[in-house]
Amino acid sequence: MSLACSRSLFFMAFIAGALALGVSYYLEYAVGLKPCGLCLLQRFCLALLTGICLVASVHGPGRFGSFLYWMLGLFCSLAGTVTAWRQVLLQSDPTHQLLACSPNLSVQYEDMPWFCQVTQMFKGEVECAEISWTLFDLSIPEWSLLFFMAMTILGIYQLLRVVWKACLRPLSGGSSHRALAGD
Repeated sequence: MSLACSRSLFFMAFIAGALALGVSYYLEYAVGLKPCGLCLLQRFCLALLTGICLVASVHGPGRFGSFLYWMLGLFCSLAGTVTAWRQVLLQSDPTHQLLACSPNLSVQYEDMPWFCQVTQMFKGEVECAEISWTLFDLSIPEWSLLFFMAMTILGIYQLLRVVWKACLRPLSGGSSHRALAGD
């Protein structure tokens, strides 16, 4: 029963991630919104999380595999949460404090190592602070932050659940209760 529950949760997380990716591509290609560097980092974290959930739902792992998949998913969702949180903070700052003339992303990818690119993106650019689309008065990074926080909460809950079940029932199949000397 635990295996079926784990597989279905991974599959539902995959469906939610695939829908969120679909919305991001729709907003880019159909609506015409241009994603900034932080948006691309959030999309990368979302794609990794979605891929991990798909592999986990197809694989149907045991206890250790579930723990590993939930840890990987938690890592991706935490990275997405941090990235979305930074963009929400940039949108709440006045735009005159941001870098007005930063190099184009294509120039950054050619000349800098990846760590410097990510550091430059987190410093902030004018494109990252612009609010170009809202739904229910929430911007795209705020929706992204809500999604990643929900996936983080789900990942933490599932990790605690796997650890709790492991403490109740050891891997060897033996009893987790100590045998009394009189038995």
